[in-house]
Amino acid sequence: MPILIIGFILLFVLSSLPNIWTNYILKKYQKPNDNIPGSGKQFAEHLIKKLKLNITLEETDQGDHYDPIAKVIRISKENYHTNSLTAISTVAHEIGHALQDQENYQPLQQRTELIQRSQWMQKFSAGALMVTPFLIPILHTPLIAIITFSAGFIAMGIPVIIHLSTLPVETDASFKRALPLLKEGNYLNEKELKIAKKILKACAMTYFAASLASLLNLWKWFKAVRR
Repeated sequence: MPILIIGFILLFVLSSLPNIWTNYILKKYQKPNDNIPGSGKQFAEHLIKKLKLNITLEETDQGDHYDPIAKVIRISKENYHTNSLTAISTVAHEIGHALQDQENYQPLQQRTELIQRSQWMQKFSAGALMVTPFLIPILHTPLIAIITFSAGFIAMGIPVIIHLSTLPVETDASFKRALPLLKEGNYLNEKELKIAKKILKACAMTYFAASLASLLNLWKWFKAVRR
């Protein structure tokens, strides 16, 4: 029992600290940088034109991300209108995803398909979990317990699979695409490139934390089911 408790605490700490560190790094370098001539919006437009990407650009309040279905890069208000190192690094990262999509990068395609399929599976599990409490006193069959367990496993397990499949996609976008873009284009000096690498690493850590958090939720669910 103590080993399980220690493991639970360790998993909780590992899933929490990366987010704290990431928020600190992103805010630290969110200040305007006089060495950078344009905003995140202008930098994104420049890269889209330079790389001949058939995508659009939008401002959003839902967080920075690339939508491979709509072919849209969405940049948060903070990064869209400022010329900070955080803004430039984040834009380069999202452009990295657009390049993955343009090159038919297999892990990105697999993650996109997984997310699409998971939507109807999660709807099924949510519906099953809502209905089964009403069926138990009526049917009195072990099949209801199996359905309930399966629905719960889908609800808790799918986020784990999605987050784990996201890790290689994010690291590739950051370090094999965004960082070389910034370096080869001479957009940042050596000191700024080191900071950009730190920012990109911090962004990747959020997905590592999300993977651990989803594992933590799955662990909690398994413990609850065993009682």
